[in-house]
Amino acid sequence: MDKILIVDDELNMRLVLEAMLKKEGYGVATASDGLEALQMLKSGPFAAVITDLKMPRIDGMELLDRLGGEYPDLPVIIITAHGTVATAVEALKKGALDYITKPFELDEIKNVVAKAVKTGNLKKNEFLRTPEDIERAGIIGDSRAMQEMFDAIKRVAPTTTTVLITGETGTGKELVAEAIHRNSPRKNNPLIKINCAAIAESLMESELFGHEKGSFTGAAITKPGKFELAHKGTLFLDEVAEIPREMQVKLLRVLQEQEFERIGGLKTIKVDVRFIAATNRNLTQSVEEGSFREDLFYRLNVFPINVPPLRERTEDISVLADYFIQKFNQKLGLAVTGMDRAVMDMLLESRWPGNIRELENLIERMMLMASTSIITAAEVPQEFKDELEINSLTSGDFGERPLKDFMRAHIEEVEKQMIIKYLEDLDGNVTKAAKQMGLSRKGLQLKMIKYGLRKDTPVS
Repeated sequence: MDKILIVDDELNMRLVLEAMLKKEGYGVATASDGLEALQMLKSGPFAAVITDLKMPRIDGMELLDRLGGEYPDLPVIIITAHGTVATAVEALKKGALDYITKPFELDEIKNVVAKAVKTGNLKKNEFLRTPEDIERAGIIGDSRAMQEMFDAIKRVAPTTTTVLITGETGTGKELVAEAIHRNSPRKNNPLIKINCAAIAESLMESELFGHEKGSFTGAAITKPGKFELAHKGTLFLDEVAEIPREMQVKLLRVLQEQEFERIGGLKTIKVDVRFIAATNRNLTQSVEEGSFREDLFYRLNVFPINVPPLRERTEDISVLADYFIQKFNQKLGLAVTGMDRAVMDMLLESRWPGNIRELENLIERMMLMASTSIITAAEVPQEFKDELEINSLTSGDFGERPLKDFMRAHIEEVEKQMIIKYLEDLDGNVTKAAKQMGLSRKGLQLKMIKYGLRKDTPVS
């Protein structure tokens, strides 16, 4: 029997919660404050803790801090009153699994506690596998950065914890979501994907929650939404930062209560969905700017995973290149065996603003242009070479010379050669040369002195 610890300084609240949870088949212990709770935790294992925020001696926030250090895998649920949601959000930042708001309903308690117990049990019974043992879902790479990411996937996949995947465009955030799903107990149930940036704002609610027949013009049939389709599985919200702020409120409710109504419907639909979100935006900044709700952010950001950009794992470029060559040989009926050293050096020098997607597209293009089984520098697009040249000029890698000195030297050399050319074309006539260059005669003479041209160049 899973045992729940209730921590609240109000006797009536402890009794109400105790009765509710015992009715659901849980074992229950109670404490009047955080100090008493810490003593009780030493007596035996608990599946979850429900704690109020305002209590004597040790309050809920301090208790949460202590539990994070002493019992890091123990799920904690915060009880908060209306008007103190901001404090509850702060608790989520500190590691609380969820919160419930007074007054609360039995179903809400049941759902939140069941989620907490399931998460805690999965953490306890997690089957420890090396990163090599997990289903990678097509993710390629063995760099240290990728090993750390695989380890994060391995740890979070068996749980029901909400995951927020961040990373630049083209890094493979969708593949990470697939890997989490494939390594979870939900792997045999649907993984429903929705690109929030690709849906018109007017259609967003219908796509997420579905609609009843006749609920609006064009609603000829009853249509289930993505949440409904993802029941018992995983819902992947890609580009979650693009969800309109008005819709964020409704999304927050589903995350909290796992229930919703279709547009035009009266029936409340309950779902069991694991949420994974992804974005290439800085959501913290979006929260500060007011375009993304803070409470929703912390609901999504329970377990963050950052997908490293390709420039931070260049050791993976070679294996990625081999993978894409094999892929396009099969897809396009080609027989490319590899690339020469010069091409690989170029790939290693690139900053890859488009990340893996850019690398994949480049290799496909070079393979189509290759006249032999080996990709050579001749097949590297000129714009890619030009970009490498620009990068080299702006990288600041000029020995001990700063970039501004390097650029100044190049500009001055160009200016010197222009003066020589004008003077030669005009038989050394300084007045005419100055006029064509848009300078005064005195200004040109000063530059000639600067570049040491008066001795070698005839002037008049």
